[in-house]
Amino acid sequence: MQKIRNIAVIAHVDHGKTTLVDGLLTQSGTFGEHEHHDERAMDSNALEKERGITILSKNTAIRYKDHKINIIDTPGHADFGGEVERVLKMVDGVLVLVDAYEGVMPQTKFVVKKMLALGKKPIVVVNKIDKPSAEPERVVDEMFDLFAAMDATDDQLDFPVIYAAARDGIAKMDMADPDGNFECIFETILSKIPEPDGDRENPTQAQVFTLDYDNYVGKIGISRIFNGVIKKGDNIMLAKADGELVKGRITKLIGFHGLNRMEIQEAEAGDIVAFAGLETVDVGDTVCDPNNPIPLDPMHIEEPTLTVVFSVNDSPLAGTEGKHVTSNKLKDRLESEMTTNVAMKLEVVGEGKFKVSGRGELQITILAENMRREGYEFGVSRPEVIVREIEGVKCEPFEHLVIDVPEELSGTVIERLGKRKAEMKSMVPMGQGFQRIEFEIPARALIGFRGQFLTDTKGEGIMNHSFLEFRPYSGSVESRSYGALISMENGEALGYSLFNLQDRGVLFIGPQTKVYEGMIVGEHSRSNDLVVNPIKGKAQSNVRSSGADEAIKLIPPRDMSLERALEWIEDDELLEITPKNIRIRKKYLTETERRRHSR
Repeated sequence: MQKIRNIAVIAHVDHGKTTLVDGLLTQSGTFGEHEHHDERAMDSNALEKERGITILSKNTAIRYKDHKINIIDTPGHADFGGEVERVLKMVDGVLVLVDAYEGVMPQTKFVVKKMLALGKKPIVVVNKIDKPSAEPERVVDEMFDLFAAMDATDDQLDFPVIYAAARDGIAKMDMADPDGNFECIFETILSKIPEPDGDRENPTQAQVFTLDYDNYVGKIGISRIFNGVIKKGDNIMLAKADGELVKGRITKLIGFHGLNRMEIQEAEAGDIVAFAGLETVDVGDTVCDPNNPIPLDPMHIEEPTLTVVFSVNDSPLAGTEGKHVTSNKLKDRLESEMTTNVAMKLEVVGEGKFKVSGRGELQITILAENMRREGYEFGVSRPEVIVREIEGVKCEPFEHLVIDVPEELSGTVIERLGKRKAEMKSMVPMGQGFQRIEFEIPARALIGFRGQFLTDTKGEGIMNHSFLEFRPYSGSVESRSYGALISMENGEALGYSLFNLQDRGVLFIGPQTKVYEGMIVGEHSRSNDLVVNPIKGKAQSNVRSSGADEAIKLIPPRDMSLERALEWIEDDELLEITPKNIRIRKKYLTETERRRHSR
């Protein structure tokens, strides 16, 4: 038996998981002296690098003394909660990271609850102790209270605590100790995390927890071997979640070391490997011995809570900027996304219309952002929550919302959330003039709230939320309170007309922007929609007037990013997404069509 430990790194978003994994890779000597690697090396996708968040869980392996430690870096956003849940089943212990100032956050609660329910052994790492506002002792107490409140066993409550500043490669077992390196983390993992169960002599059992795709070898299943040995070229039996058994052969076996993947000939119980050759493989499937198939329990994958409709772009500017514009191309791209992304679902709802369901807005906007970078052009509708019938009662998803706001602004935020059917659960001062307020709120009330929240808190507020449960439907919820400024003409916007329009509300476009009838060019300062002409030029005459030489001063337009625009739109509006632009438009472009459909 090789000496193996399997651990996952879990935490709330931005508490330093990927930075900690960087430090473990560097200090274990996995990167050679000559090897160059980027900061947050595990975040390999371009969007992950830009946003500084982890989107997909990834695994790496390091050697420490004579042990192999498999580490899985997980996402911290609630939208990717399903990913964390699957990863936890594959490991024997967990590093729970928590920020030395922010303390326990909604996603910390979510991942800790999953981890304790699966009976995993935790090691608590209090990260960012170098912050001036850090209060490590308070945070350790908060973690202990959280574990106790979630019915942790005595063994789980007896967790070791490590204090760290992962960015600087510092870690120590006690705040009074001098700064040390990550050796204490490695030693704690070896002494506290149990060795994997399972025996290489038993019949083969391995369960797939993440999928990858390669253009040469097809689908790749990343899995943990629970029993037996898997060799390259083995004939195996794949046990699907519905009980079906499929015969197959492993054409390629891949092992992990640092950031590299290398082909290996065999792997044994306890290890985490990837294999290719099985086109029908899905998350939760078991690879078994064909002579004695013993499937493992299939995995529960979290249900989606939001849907949007992706449609073929039918605006007057359609096809002028994108490479892939037909419904066939759109369908193929969405279907290929579904092969590796198990938390999303796709259904065709009409000619060139595809309903995509996911765990949250972030997950859907990341898919849209990836697609526009690949040259796709399409329309996206407003997100809607999935309503379910449970025992004859109409139910909708509720979220656990935590906000940190400056004390003097908390009244405004509480009032706003009250109108959105939120129920306040607790209010705690956080020091430095901030307050932490917790709410339970219907998921659809949060659609479009973030922009309003940032305005109300002057950009200082922080909000985080995670899925709670399905509850009975709570009636109608207040939505956007301002109307839209809608263009009545096709052409290019002129500075002169925009100057006259800026008293009417906030503009989203600048001069020389292409516009068309039905496109939304700004937000009206009142609650009704207003049709305007953004392409009207100045009438010239040969009589000199007193206002002829007045300079035009334009206020810079509001920058509408993909997330912001998706939250802003209403049910009768669409986003037109192309590789170069994001435009907001009405579903029905002409005034007469809109009137006819509103009757």
